[in-house]
Amino acid sequence: MKIIRNLDQKKVMCLIEAMNKKEIIVYPTDTIYGIGAKIYDDDSLEKVYEAKSRPHNKPLSICVHDKSSISDVAITNENINKIIDLLLPGPYTILLNKKDNISDLLTANNSTVAIRIPDNKVCYELTRKFPITSTSANISHMPTYPTIDEIHSQLGDSIDYYIDAGLIRSSRPSTIIDLTSNKPEIIRSGDGNPEVLGKIIDMDIE
Repeated sequence: MKIIRNLDQKKVMCLIEAMNKKEIIVYPTDTIYGIGAKIYDDDSLEKVYEAKSRPHNKPLSICVHDKSSISDVAITNENINKIIDLLLPGPYTILLNKKDNISDLLTANNSTVAIRIPDNKVCYELTRKFPITSTSANISHMPTYPTIDEIHSQLGDSIDYYIDAGLIRSSRPSTIIDLTSNKPEIIRSGDGNPEVLGKIIDMDIE
């Protein structure tokens, strides 16, 4: 287990390589700290479930590099892309129908995948090579803490690397929005701009 401070490009590349070798990390987002693992490796996904003591019937969200990367993992259309342009990057998780390259382990055998693009430079850098998991850095049903010291005290050596980006002031998770029906539906209220949510709520999806 290592705690990484003063993150630079060399350390970012080392962390990407670590995830490519089935190791898992804790990293900052624009809402809370998350646990990151390569989404295309089921062994890595199992390590995330084990670290969180998370039941396998609860899916994991993912973090992608940018808006163009969404089409690599999910099915979109022109209307969905208009909504994405309003929401992302930002403190939102969108639910979309997944593509076949997404593991059933990641999605708990559901046909949808939960996607984030946080407004956070670290997330942008960490996802240059492949998408990573984006699930809160805590044991299931336990508090999500805003500092690495507190998170480490809870998760311990189940995490290979912790990125210490200081205090994350928002302790609220992202707002989850389902984009798989005729209209957007807010599944979980969290961080977000009410004005933006007001704009998208009556937009057509199909």
